[in-house]
Amino acid sequence: MAINPDYLGREYPAPEPYEVTRGKIREFAEAVNDPNPVYTDPAAARAAGYPDVVAPPTFPVILGMAGSAQAIADPDLGVDFSRVVHGDQSFHYSRPTHAGDLLDSVTRITGIRALGGNELLTLETVAHDAGGEHVVTATMMLVVRGGDE
Repeated sequence: MAINPDYLGREYPAPEPYEVTRGKIREFAEAVNDPNPVYTDPAAARAAGYPDVVAPPTFPVILGMAGSAQAIADPDLGVDFSRVVHGDQSFHYSRPTHAGDLLDSVTRITGIRALGGNELLTLETVAHDAGGEHVVTATMMLVVRGGDE
């Protein structure tokens, strides 16, 4: 089943703001095996110029999970999740994410195209802090592998 091109531009808001905590940052840093003390030690983070511990650069992948899960689960979009592989990921920051942030995010389908028997689905998640200021845009491209026809 082909991805429905009518879904280009469709938005999937996160169901609630995401609270960035020291614990979540520490767990993520441990998961990616990054021992940088600015991720776990508030004094080290403040000495580096941050208001609190700062999240690793790839941390916002978590923000896109709610929206991308909504999109992929939508049967009318036409994504066969058993055929999905992660193709690309990028992050564009206005400022680092740190403990204490309360982030609202919306995930938008920004690209649907066919390439070499596969389909590419691009999802962009834009996160703003509680004051409405842009924090980060995370872009994910998924490859939906073609069938074995």
